Amino acid sequence: MHESGKIVKATIMDAPAIQRALTRIAHEIVEHNRGVENVALIGVRRRGLPLAERIAARIGNIEGVRPAVGEVDIAFYRDDIACKNKQPVLNATGVDFDINGKDIVLVDDVIFTGRTVRAALEAVFDLGRPKTVQLAVLVDRGLRELPFRPDYVGKNVPTRHAELVSVNLVEIDGEDIVTIME
Repeated sequence: MHESGKIVKATIMDAPAIQRALTRIAHEIVEHNRGVENVALIGVRRRGLPLAERIAARIGNIEGVRPAVGEVDIAFYRDDIACKNKQPVLNATGVDFDINGKDIVLVDDVIFTGRTVRAALEAVFDLGRPKTVQLAVLVDRGLRELPFRPDYVGKNVPTRHAELVSVNLVEIDGEDIVTIME
């Protein structure tokens, strides 16, 4: 039983699997962009930032140059604000570099309906006009409501609506593990 009251159904990625997926994503980003001289990573708050930092470190090891990393908070860009009972808390967006003309890689832990991606795109375009925006996710669980498809995926995990994909990261949760809960 998890603290959310949900039951862990399966572990889909352990720490080594997460590390391998992030290394593969880093290589794919370098290959797709023919290097990283114009690439910057922006993590979607909260777990997207540590994933972006890890990918940037791996890219630095591969290319000898570490891309800039920033973070966007999508709280006020969500299309379900009116549906929520409580007011969103704004956390500062941390992008201290010019995104204009850059190849931006948005990084998040899970893609599900696509609504977080839509909100993150709005947040990014409020900062400037990138040359391209690419999407990297650790887990793609399917069941999209909006027409977004990630460019880089750590693992595809078909799920049902009733299931929850839980990503725990050392930087936030003290361990690296991805589980499906019911």
